[in-house]
Amino acid sequence: MNKLNNNNKTALITGAASGLGFEFSLLLAKDSYNLILVDIDASKLGEVKNHIEKVYNSHIVILIKDLSELNIAREIFCTIKDTQVDVLINNAGFGLFGAFSVTDWQRESEMLNLHINTTTQLTKLLLEGMVERGDGKILNISSLAAFLPGPLMAIYYASKAYILSFSQAIANELKGTGVTVTALCPGQTKTAFQEVVFNTSFQEFDSDSSCKNKFDYSMACPKGVAKYGYKAMLNGKTVAIPGRFNKFLATLSRFVPRKMTTSIVRKIQEKNRNKELIKASKLLVN
Repeated sequence: MNKLNNNNKTALITGAASGLGFEFSLLLAKDSYNLILVDIDASKLGEVKNHIEKVYNSHIVILIKDLSELNIAREIFCTIKDTQVDVLINNAGFGLFGAFSVTDWQRESEMLNLHINTTTQLTKLLLEGMVERGDGKILNISSLAAFLPGPLMAIYYASKAYILSFSQAIANELKGTGVTVTALCPGQTKTAFQEVVFNTSFQEFDSDSSCKNKFDYSMACPKGVAKYGYKAMLNGKTVAIPGRFNKFLATLSRFVPRKMTTSIVRKIQEKNRNKELIKASKLLVN
């Protein structure tokens, strides 16, 4: 790997080729960070690198990696072992929609590897250096789903609950070390994530043109969500939930019986998914 050759701090972002990962990369570049951008999509990642370098004076290294592979975190770590990473953003993720009895196990196992194994191992590998230096920030992208059971996306919801619990636990362990851990828990966001969930090919939303309502529950703006999460990370906040309605939904299980909460989530899932599939079909027809 080409070394990042100035004295600026360095951030590593997974899933950096689009959506929240791209927005986080822009925010970090604006604050003069060097960037290590990781994604499986070589073409889009190259475009992101070129775009950022035209706007900001950041040194950027791209790594084309399948983050759903086992032990890929170790491979990444060995590649960048001579680089000090000051900020880690574990952003990469995807979801699948459908009843657990009929969904594809191979794809689900890849999701578990990505959300749980890669996130945990990459955090562990980079955390040691941060603690030794007494400085560092980690941002793990969880979800509003972490607070609720998720019929029709059972494994996705459960894996995001793991990320939230893991982040909160190590954030507590790291008190007084100079290292902070933040779990960002957004609701649905206008990114390519939605395409993967439905296995459709409708267009990815442009973050600049879709930001009129930053935290609309049905589909939030990635730029607004990224800014919210970035600020929370810089401030060392442990859990960050963008949007008042999302904050309310995160507390729903405290006041409503678990069985009823599960039924409510399923109805919301079905309603929102039907809306997005209708949008997809219109775009495909047009």
